[in-house]
Amino acid sequence: MNTVSLIRINDQSSTPKYQQIYESVVEGIEHGDSRPGDKLPSIHEISAEFNVAKRTVERAYDRLKEQEIIVAVKGKGYYINHSPVGRNLKIFLLFNKLSAHKKIIYDSFVETVGPDVTIDFYIYNNDFRLFKALLEKEGARHTHYVIIGHFFNGDEQARLLIDQLPKHKLLVLDKHIEGISGQYAAVVQNFEKDLMQALTEALPLLRKYTTLNLLFPAQSYHPRAILNGFYRFCYEHDFTAHVIHDIDNEVITGGNAYINIMEDDLVTLIKKIKATSYSVGQEVGILSYNETPLKEILLDGITVMSTDFAQMGRTAAQLILENSCRQVENPFQLIVRQSL
Repeated sequence: MNTVSLIRINDQSSTPKYQQIYESVVEGIEHGDSRPGDKLPSIHEISAEFNVAKRTVERAYDRLKEQEIIVAVKGKGYYINHSPVGRNLKIFLLFNKLSAHKKIIYDSFVETVGPDVTIDFYIYNNDFRLFKALLEKEGARHTHYVIIGHFFNGDEQARLLIDQLPKHKLLVLDKHIEGISGQYAAVVQNFEKDLMQALTEALPLLRKYTTLNLLFPAQSYHPRAILNGFYRFCYEHDFTAHVIHDIDNEVITGGNAYINIMEDDLVTLIKKIKATSYSVGQEVGILSYNETPLKEILLDGITVMSTDFAQMGRTAAQLILENSCRQVENPFQLIVRQSL
């Protein structure tokens, strides 16, 4: 990329013009608008474009070379150095909500990027209008956008908005967003594959039950891929599949295993089961999404299937520190306890 458009010179400023050229290049690197290996405009190009003396441009470039921010390649021109000198990361971290799991991601991300990186953290509560307002008002000041994209509605509008962001600044977290073009970083769950893998691993325990119930709220931001994986598993392994949109209206019966996504649904489910005479792990089963310390002790242990949230945060931070556009599927595991 030729960075002539990044040069800013204000004729009315008291700052010397060579200093303005120097600062334009440094700010372009700090904001992520120019990257290691990008070619700078020639001294002649800047001189002609901004009507400044060639010696003024040379002075700015000499200072950039002295600090190893740029390098001169004989016969080719000037390039942004592959050294991180001058790079100052400022990350726009945008989560859909605050929960125990999101806090784990946040804590591991912050710890891994280190104390010298600025992080501005925002919550948009699964609301596209708030998401859009935050992104448009606050986002432009940052070198990176780290976004968890879960919405009750407005998915397509969100995709179009995210797709406009500079891809070298973008990192998509937790959920893959279909239709984003170009090369960008991502650390995501493969929801359908992960569910199929976990249920297949739990199959010997699930054989105690004839019906598998997925607690999936009607108004949900959770990926439809979870439903796809659930129906596919039940079909392939000859289980009766039942999707429950409202656990409050459900009657608990024997021979059923229940898979919950929302933590509130798990509380209601446990209350309903305790009001019956059924034995958890024998006549009824519980399999819960997302590990928490509390699930280790509830009902002598709730079986969970969970992505590694701490690893998700660490990997995201590492991709940013490495200036990488890799896309990574986060690890997922089944943890068997007494409830299944």
